[in-house]
This record gives sequence, structure tokens and C-alpha cells, in this order.
Amino acid sequence: MVFSSVTFLFYFLPAFLICYFATPGLRARNLVLLAFSLVFYAWGGLANVLVLAVSIVANYLFALLIDTRTGPWRLRMLGLAVALNLSGLIAFKYAGFLAENINLLLPAGAQLPVVHLPLPLGISFFTFHAISYLVDIYRGKARANGRFEEIAVYITMFPQLVAGPIVRYSTIAHRIRARRTTLGRVSAGLRIFVIGLSWKVLIADEVAPLVSVVFDNTTAPSLGEAWIGVCAYALQIYFDFGGYSNMAIGLAIAMGLKFPRNFNLPYGALSITDFWRRWHMSLSSWFRDYVYIPLGGNRRGHVYTALNLWTVFLLCGLWHGASWTFVIWGVHHGTFLVLERTRLGAALRAAPRLVNHAYVLLVVLTSWVWFRAESLPQALDLFAGLAGLNGVGPLSVNLLADLEPVTIVIMVLAWPLAMFGLPQPRPKHLSERARRTLFGITDTVVMALLFALCILSVGAATYSPFLYFRF
Repeated sequence: MVFSSVTFLFYFLPAFLICYFATPGLRARNLVLLAFSLVFYAWGGLANVLVLAVSIVANYLFALLIDTRTGPWRLRMLGLAVALNLSGLIAFKYAGFLAENINLLLPAGAQLPVVHLPLPLGISFFTFHAISYLVDIYRGKARANGRFEEIAVYITMFPQLVAGPIVRYSTIAHRIRARRTTLGRVSAGLRIFVIGLSWKVLIADEVAPLVSVVFDNTTAPSLGEAWIGVCAYALQIYFDFGGYSNMAIGLAIAMGLKFPRNFNLPYGALSITDFWRRWHMSLSSWFRDYVYIPLGGNRRGHVYTALNLWTVFLLCGLWHGASWTFVIWGVHHGTFLVLERTRLGAALRAAPRLVNHAYVLLVVLTSWVWFRAESLPQALDLFAGLAGLNGVGPLSVNLLADLEPVTIVIMVLAWPLAMFGLPQPRPKHLSERARRTLFGITDTVVMALLFALCILSVGAATYSPFLYFRF
């Protein structure tokens, strides 16, 4: 079940909101949230629920052990708990990939069986949630929660369960036990939800056919085809994942919770370092606090800093998928982060903003080739197209069929939105009260129109899952 589906918008969400707000008492509301979250997750398969349940029970017990033990036992318990969490992630997500690569080194008679297990929805996200919970308890940033249903709610909350953002327990613990909802918060949350829904439905889904034609149905793409496909994918992944994050954040605000912001105009960054402060912010900060800093961060000189950055982004690439293309994507970003700590960084700081923007877009757009390509040969084929090595001939018939005027307009308007956001006009000839009134009326009308367009689009469209569900 996805947020942009008829099932969610017309049945699940209204039923949840009615039951949630009709239920008195916060503890009872938590149980309602837990029940609906389990139904939401079970929609993807009952086997997924079993994996999730084992994770919840095991991490609940480990947290209590870590919090009540003293001395070296705490560290041993933490190490065992983190290892078990990662072993589950490795078994489901990387077992087949590891076996395939180990077999390349083994003789024909000693090959390992290659088994690709069905990947439980959101396992990368709820595993990182659990690890951050355990580590925060060990560091003293949080206490183990003895209420099992509250830990279950933290891990299973349906807005962020399958695609984030990554919410740390220490930042949300007090709101799970003590929160309040107001009409203003509900209104603000639903407006953010509508913005996210419009990003997904009216932008990401509209450019998706272009991406599919270039990456999946074109061999040896020409210069124009390759750049159209890469630019379309850059918009698709941002407005798809950014839209999901906004929807999750909006639903959380409506319930009285608070999720961290996940995107902040990343394509408007002035360096790759700046880009990673703006893109998937909950993931990048998670790797910073739980991997990069424990490895030593930048405290041991330039060489160790470079090794730590490459390690973090190698793991970041693998976190997204069990493929060498994801590994190269991580190394791609890690390399430019390392280079920006050399004279390149000083040169960028001294360069005009236009140069910085062009540099960031070139690095990020070329990185999306590794991220989206299904194989190394396909990625190299796309790079050949971007360089014009496949020719600069006319666009294919299939691509022209999807490159409709409305799609061109969406792409032209979406790029400034992704880089700089919406302009904020403040008419000076109006009083502050009049400006607030005008803004309120305009905002309400725009939200109503966006929601109506989304409903029409959802009703007429085919199933379109969120891109990050696969991770």
C-alpha cells in the first residue's frame, strides 16, 4: 500500500484518522496507531510482519539488558544486538550478492548456493531505527522503555516504516508518551501531506515514463536521449522520495509527533558536502553520528579522514542496494567529498555561485547514472550517451511519445523548484494582518486545487510505487 494509492487515500487514511481522533487517551491512541501500522505493513505480505515482530521483540529485550547492566557487559550486549540486527539485514539483502562475488574466487566444484530471499519492506529503515535506539541507550541519551507497545509504535509507525525518514528514538521518545494534537497542527500536517502527494503524483510520476524509456528500453542512447533521461531521473527521485518524506512528516504533525526534515533544496547546494547536508538528511546524519564519528571523523589527519569518508559512502551505497552500481555510486560521492577537502574546496569557495551550481549538478547527475542503472554495462552505455559517443541523432519514437508538452513544462518548472523552492512574495503595501489573511486564503485555495488534481491523477493512473520502497 502506498500513500498515493486509492486504497490509502480513500479507505485506510480516513479510517485511521477517524479511529485515532475518536479514541480517548494517549495510550489507547498509540494502540490504534500500532494496529493500523501493522495492517499497513501486512498489506505487503504477512511474512514481512513476522520479520518485523522478531526485530521489535529482540530489540526491546536487548535495550532493557543494556540499560540495566553495568561495566563491560553493556558494551558486549550492544555489540551482540547490533550484530544480530545487521545479520538479519545481510541475510535478506546481501546473501545472494555476497555468494555471487565469492563464487568468482572459488573453483567450479566449490561454488556457494546463490539464494536471493524476498526482501521485507523497509528492513533497511527499521534496522537503522533499532540500532540508533540501542546505541542511544548505551550512550545515555535515552533510557530503555519498559512499555512494549511504545517501542513497537516507535519502530512500526506507518508513515515512516517502509521509507523513512530515519527517526531517532531519543528525539521522539517524549512525544510517544506525551503529545497533544490541535486543529492547527492537524491542518498544518495535512497541508504538508498534500504538498508531498502533489510532488509524487504531479511531478515524479509524470516524468517517470521518460526515465523508463531511456534507462530500460533504449540501447546506445544518443546525446539528447541520455541527458533527458538523467535529468528526468534526477527530478523523479527527488520529488518521489521528497514527496514521500513530506507526506510522512505531515501525517506525523497531524498526530502530534515530529519527524526530522529530510530534504532542504539539495539541488541548490554549492558543493557535494553541502548537498549531503540537504539530501536524505536523516540518513546522512545517521551515518555521521553512528559510523563516521566513531571511526574517528576528521580528528586523525587528512588520510584517515579520507578513509573514513570513503568507508561511510561505501556503506551508504551498499545500504541502498546489493549491487556494484550502488557501491560505485557511494565511491563517486565519497571521492568528491574527499576532493573538496583539498584545494578544490578552496577553489569552489572562491568561485561564482553559478560555477558551484554547475559543478554540483554535473557531479550529482552523473552519480544518478550509477544509482539507476541495472548493471555496469548499462551504466557505461549511458555515460557514452552523455558524452555524445553514441551520436547526437534524433530522439527515439518511444521517447518522443512520452515527451509531451505538459511533461516539458513540468520539467522546466520543477528544476527551479528543486533548486531554490517557491518564491515568497511579501507585498509591502499591505499590513501584516492583511498579508496573513491573503496568504491564508491563497494557501487554502492552492491546497484544494492540488489535492483535487492529485485525486484525479490517482484515480486515472496505474500503480506507481515509491522508488525508495526497493531499498
